[in-house]
Amino acid sequence: MLITIHELTTYLETIAPSHYQEDYDNSGLLVGDPQTEITGVLISLDATEAVIDEAVAKGCNLVVSHHPIIFRGLKRLTGRNYVERVVIKAIREGVALYAIHTNLDNVLRNGVNGKIAEKLGLENTRILAQKPLLKNGLPAPDPEVGSGVIGALPAPMTEHDFLQLLKDTMKVGCIKHTPLRGRMIQSIAVCGGAGGFLLPRAIAAGADFFVTADYKYHEFFDADGQIVIADIGHYESEQFTIDLLYEIISKKYSNFAPYCTSVNTNPVHYF
Repeated sequence: MLITIHELTTYLETIAPSHYQEDYDNSGLLVGDPQTEITGVLISLDATEAVIDEAVAKGCNLVVSHHPIIFRGLKRLTGRNYVERVVIKAIREGVALYAIHTNLDNVLRNGVNGKIAEKLGLENTRILAQKPLLKNGLPAPDPEVGSGVIGALPAPMTEHDFLQLLKDTMKVGCIKHTPLRGRMIQSIAVCGGAGGFLLPRAIAAGADFFVTADYKYHEFFDADGQIVIADIGHYESEQFTIDLLYEIISKKYSNFAPYCTSVNTNPVHYF
């Protein structure tokens, strides 16, 4: 029995409901007919032309990506930029595009930040900034929903040892960080992607390190000797979201083949 796109996306949204996404986001089915039967799913961090080509080559008619290719309204489709070209190619090739972005960021279980914490071996993890949700008509925080994750290393380690662990585990070529404080550390806060808005929460929670990405020069000063900020890069911080989505989909369905993309979509290169 074949599964439709609607059935798969409905299941994914039981894990990361669409209303958990941030106001600026555009998660959900972006291209395609929800009633189409799935022949195969290609999972990626980004939807690019190369990813669409790979989907076609693998016989996949659905790309599930973390980042939405469409963030703002499209007034024309003429192929003048990469967003329009991806959408045109997807439509031409009959490949549907589905994004599961900040709603997947904002859940603890089977979420992006929980996956980062798992890779780093953090224990006793919890949401760093709980998201207020309506419960019985009253705004109330949900301990399972919100931004960032904080947890503890199994045992204290030096700052240098943790940086090496971070570099090796997250496959990072280099790490930008604020001055080390010369102490043993154990409490680690993480946020995949641009997480600078969570720095006050990480400090208030007593984190020794804040692992995130997309920090600007002057923002590093905000650590102010109270924490070590470690910027590992946007792609690097979220790359294991591909594995996470593969695990979620493959455990649920055996009717079609899910694949992890072999395309490295990171637009940032290091020399």
